[in-house]
Amino acid sequence: MGTRRLAALAGHFGRDVDRALMKLEALIAKATADEIDLLVLPDACLGGYIADLRSPDIEELPPALEADGPELKAVSQMARDLTVCIGYTELADGLRYNTAACITGDGIIGSHRKVHQPAGESLAYAAGDAFAAFDTPVGRLGMLIDYDKTFPEAARTLALDGARVIAALSAWPASVTDRADRLANDRQSRLFDLYDSARAAENQVVLISSNQTGIQGGLRFLGQAKVVGPGGDVLARTGVKGGLAVADIDIDHEVNRARKVLRHLEERRVDTYGIT
Repeated sequence: MGTRRLAALAGHFGRDVDRALMKLEALIAKATADEIDLLVLPDACLGGYIADLRSPDIEELPPALEADGPELKAVSQMARDLTVCIGYTELADGLRYNTAACITGDGIIGSHRKVHQPAGESLAYAAGDAFAAFDTPVGRLGMLIDYDKTFPEAARTLALDGARVIAALSAWPASVTDRADRLANDRQSRLFDLYDSARAAENQVVLISSNQTGIQGGLRFLGQAKVVGPGGDVLARTGVKGGLAVADIDIDHEVNRARKVLRHLEERRVDTYGIT
C-alpha cells in the first residue's frame, strides 16, 4: 500500500454545529491540499461534549444527530478522497450515543458507539456494545472513543479483528478531582499519553489519537493529539493548544517489522489467563 500521511487534530468544538461544519470545511480542505490520507478529528466535533462529567445537565446536552442526516452527509461531501474519523452525538431508536464515524466521499464506511462510560456519562448517553474493525482506503481500521482506550481489551479486540490502525477519538479533560497547577503535571494528561503508547505497543499497531482543546462547562480538555508507531514511539504530537500532528508512515511495513520477531497477538496464552 505504501506510505500514508496520517493526521490527528487537537481542536476545540462547542455546541454550534453549523460553526463546526464551517471550521471542518477549512480543516478538511487544508488536509486535502497537504495530501493527508487519514484525518482523525476529536470526539464530539459536531455539537460538543457534555459540560460536567460527574453530573451532566440533561437539559443542556449536545444536539443529537442522525447518522444519515445532513450534517454527516456534508462531511462526506467535504472529504471526497480523504478518510475522516469524526465524533458526534448520534440519535438512533430514541437513544443518544457518543459515536465515531469513519467517512469518505462515499459516505460512512464504519462507526463505533462508545462502550465504556466514566462517572456520570451514562446519564447523557446510552452505551455501545461492540468493537469491530473495518476496511478503509488506508487499511483495516478500528475506532475507540475516550475512556475506551483505558481498557486493554478494547484495543486488543480491534487488533484481533485485523485492525492495523486504531483511531482514538477523545474529548479527554484534565482531572476533575485532583487539579494540577499546570496541564503538563495533570494526572489525566500523563494517563492520556501512557494509554496511547501502551495500546499501540501491546498490539503492535499504529494509533492515531485526537482530542478536544479548550473549555466546555467545567471541563478543560488536554489536547495532546499524536500519531504513535507500532513500537509505542510517538511519531508526531501537538501540545495542549490546537494543532495537527502529522506523520508519514508505511503502515504495513512498520506493523510487519514490529511483528517480525515478537508477535504479541499470536503469542498470547489465553489458556492461562482464566479470569474474564
